[in-house]
Amino acid sequence: MRIFGIDPGSDRTGYGCIEAEGARHRIVLSGAIATSAHASFPEKLLAIHTGLSALLAECCPDCVAIENLFFATNARSALKLGHARGVAMLAAVEAGLPIAEYTPAEVKRAVVGYGRAEKQQVQQMVKLLLGLSALPTPHDAADALAVAICHSHGLVASARVSVPVDRGKAATSWRHYRPARP
Repeated sequence: MRIFGIDPGSDRTGYGCIEAEGARHRIVLSGAIATSAHASFPEKLLAIHTGLSALLAECCPDCVAIENLFFATNARSALKLGHARGVAMLAAVEAGLPIAEYTPAEVKRAVVGYGRAEKQQVQQMVKLLLGLSALPTPHDAADALAVAICHSHGLVASARVSVPVDRGKAATSWRHYRPARP
């Protein structure tokens, strides 16, 4: 499965595309769409949308995973980030792709094993998981790759989930659940 990860930002939006086969991952491409500091905010949003639309057409992913806004101390920054996320989601929807959203803590927990990991730890684990010779840069691209890896881990985990089988009496908790025997 080909997964396109996005780490939205109004000044720099990270992207990363991976090919995932079970627990194995291979990088397809990564980078960041940097907007001009002198551009107006609507021009920045247009640049992000245009860049992501072109990348999605080039990569032909099966789905898009995007980092979700979780908390911001500055309302103005949160609004700008929300606009950038919206433009990224619009590009994915226009491409006809399903979208999955993950909080930064979910991404860090899936990739590093700790939801409050530092950016350098995320970069190092992305390097290891993708078998790269150097740390992925900029950090926005590493974060986008981490979002894609997080989504692939969720797909592998959901493939392993057992659904309780009705044996006449429903289990009242997971302690009482017993999988069906073949």
